[in-house]
Amino acid sequence: MPSTPAKPSRLTGERLHAGYDTRRVLDGVDLAVAEGKLTVLLGPNGSGKSTLLKTLARTHTPSAGRVCLDGEDIHHRNTRQVAQRLGILPQGPSAPEGLTVRQLVGMGRFPHQRLWRQDAEQDARAIREAMAYADVTDFAERSVDALSGGQRQRCWIAMVLAQETDLILLDEPTTFLDLKVQVDLLDLLSRLAHEHGRTLLLVLHDLNLAAAYADQLVMMRDGRIEYSGAPAEVFTAANLKAVFDLDAHVIRDPHSGQPVCVPRLNTARTTRRTPEGQLP
Repeated sequence: MPSTPAKPSRLTGERLHAGYDTRRVLDGVDLAVAEGKLTVLLGPNGSGKSTLLKTLARTHTPSAGRVCLDGEDIHHRNTRQVAQRLGILPQGPSAPEGLTVRQLVGMGRFPHQRLWRQDAEQDARAIREAMAYADVTDFAERSVDALSGGQRQRCWIAMVLAQETDLILLDEPTTFLDLKVQVDLLDLLSRLAHEHGRTLLLVLHDLNLAAAYADQLVMMRDGRIEYSGAPAEVFTAANLKAVFDLDAHVIRDPHSGQPVCVPRLNTARTTRRTPEGQLP
């Protein structure tokens, strides 16, 4: 059977240059975010991952190049129009003290509300479904600041889901969370793409989790995209060395077939000692 052609990307960055004051961070970046897939941005600290995500989300203005949303320069649309099509979860979001989970999730409905036209029933449905999907319904009336880190992050994801956008950008959504919580969150986000057709772009730091969950990996270094493609193609020992200066073996997970990197340890650090602390 002939393969189904890929959908054209609704969100693209073209020849993007961006930075802060006199420091250039992005250096002529081109990126088309794959539709209906989970794409992960990887790179060492300072490589431009978060700046690229912010630039695509219209929260940072490029000094050159343009971002297109549905074929139109994103800066030619007003903020409400963009928020109706594109959801973003920044790194380390904070909620006002005392805000309940239901109130936080309800903030995701702001782009769809007008002073002269509000649909309370539609808003309530969107909030209810978002909380259910993110599994935060049981503490809907609790204060957000009383929850654990993983629970709070699920609440923020529920808020983005309540926007009912097909495009979602998340900046390091798993940072500072326990491994099990990270896996649960990435399972949730993966289902959004694979079961609900959402398009997701994430910044992650954990190499192996990125390779396990991403449909597309984008590796950045020094403000440029060095490699981009399916994990099986770009998650290689040579590319990890080139991008992260990491010496590692790349093996295949025996169950999923996904690539996994195992750092090559210095021989001196792996030399075993006797119980008395003496070298054998």
